[in-house]
Order: sequence, then structure tokens, then C-alpha cells
Amino acid sequence: MMEDDPVTVHQAMQDPNSEKWIEAMNEEYKSMQDNKVWELVPLPEGVKPIGCKWIFKTKRDSKGNVERYKARLVAKGYTQKEGIDFKETFSPVSSKDSFRTIMALVAHYDLELHQMDVKTAFLNGNIDETIYMVQPENFVSEEPKNMVCKLTKSIYGLKQASRQWYHKFHQVIISFGFEINVVEDCVYHKFSGSRYIFLVLYVDDILLATNNIDMLHETKRFLSKNFEMKDLGDASFVLGIQIHRDRSQSILGLSQRNYIDKVLKRFGMQDCKAGDTSVAKGDKFSLNQCPKGNLEIQEMQKIPYASAIGSLMYAQVCSVRI
Repeated sequence: MMEDDPVTVHQAMQDPNSEKWIEAMNEEYKSMQDNKVWELVPLPEGVKPIGCKWIFKTKRDSKGNVERYKARLVAKGYTQKEGIDFKETFSPVSSKDSFRTIMALVAHYDLELHQMDVKTAFLNGNIDETIYMVQPENFVSEEPKNMVCKLTKSIYGLKQASRQWYHKFHQVIISFGFEINVVEDCVYHKFSGSRYIFLVLYVDDILLATNNIDMLHETKRFLSKNFEMKDLGDASFVLGIQIHRDRSQSILGLSQRNYIDKVLKRFGMQDCKAGDTSVAKGDKFSLNQCPKGNLEIQEMQKIPYASAIGSLMYAQVCSVRI
């Protein structure tokens, strides 16, 4: 059984894995310092700094085994004021259709498929606004109490963070000769004679599909030179989707078994029996199927119908066999 992650620093300190969480917090804080994300300054008069909090997450592999403990410092972006702390927030992400299209090309042309992860991606984005943030819990400086963090880089949680990171990545990858796809802002391609490579960006996850191993290594070296990257090698688990390949038969399968197991557990159906079709096409529901009486109504209120349908549709649009 997977235990819940701590939601506060106090809970993390009381957790059986407290040493792991402390180590993760120190690593995140060091990354902030190395990237010069802020500078400590006295809080200007009349200015209210935004808050921040620690988010804790146990990262697991496709089989549910613990890979690492991750702590992330996040700004409380909901306290930002439009026009003062941010202007534009929109940032594109690659669509599931693009992901499946690339997977189809990989299977059909037997391409190399590798994955990279951008460490602390949002810290690479610059900000145009002047933003003050309170010091993070457990890392408050011994300086006077009115000292706050004046942000010099973007940080997770800011409303404009994703947008600023995308602009930074776009500028860098275009400088290396990649071109953006005309219909998908987060898919890039590069051709050199008969050699070609596709790059799919999904926030801080990067997929590389190519017919040339040298081109693959060139791109990896370039990315690692410009960003702090983690090379994950052959792609096998992306965005919670497990990738199965049989290159001898040009077959590529996508599975979300772990995701579906979590959905079933969330809605209390982990012990249900499998069926070919849960609801047949064309079935019609009637008012007779609505809850009757206070007891049935109370029971139905425990089931978030819209959330359940959304969870099922996410699996539906992601997992196909190619």
C-alpha cells in the first residue's frame, strides 16, 4: 500500500522517512542558491510579499517502486496580483495526439526513442516583474526579520513560471537548428540530409525520436550544456504512461496500468471484476436510475461523478496500441 506524502514541513519531520525529506529539501534549496533564484533584501515599505511552501512527493517507477524522495519549493502564486506580479500566463504543452503520432512514427520507422528530464526547469526562466517572497520555512536567514527574497528567476508556483520556461527553452532549441512544428508549439524537428530528429516537450519532460544515433547524442550534449539535465536513456515510462516495444515486429504499446489501478482505488473499485464493456454504446439512462430517498442521495454524494469520468477519459486518450 502506498502511503500518503507529507503536506507540511512538520509532517515531513515526523515521517519515518524524515531524513530522506530533509535531504530532498537541502537539495532543492541548494539548487535555488546555485541558480541564483533570489537575493535577500529588506522588504520595501508598503509591499506585501507572496508566500511559499514546501511540496513533498515520492517519485515511483512504472512498477510502483520508490525511486527518490522529492521536495519542491513552490511560491503561493494565488496571492499574485495581475498587472503587478504577472501579466501573461499562457504556456503551450504538447497534446496527446502529438505524443501518439510520434509514437506511431517511432514504431513504423523503428526510430530510437530516448527520454530526458530537465531538473528544476522553471528556474531557467527569467521574470520581467519585481516580486518579493517570504523566506522558505526551515531556511530562514539569521539576517533581520524583515528580510525577504527578491526573485531574480522564475520559480514553481508563479503564475508566469511555465510561460517563462517555455520561452527560454524555445529560444535555446531554435538556436541549435531545430524548427517548431507548424501546428504544435511543443514539437520540434531538425533535418540534416537523410538524418532527422523529433523533440517533444511536455513541461520538463523531453522525448527524442531519431533515425540517427549521432544526432541523438549531439542533441543530448547540447541540452546538457544549456540546462541541468537527467538522461533517462531509452524511453520506457513517460507522463505516467508505460511504453512497451517489440522492435522486431514494429510494435509499440502504451499502458497506464498503474494509473488505472490508482483510479480504481480512489473510487473504491479496486476489487471489481473486469468486463469487456462497462457501458455499451447506445445505452440510455433514465430518471428511474436516479437515487431515491435521502440514503441513496447521501451515498451518491460520495461519488464524484465528473472526476471519475475525467479520470477515465484521460486514460482513454493516452493509451492506445500502435
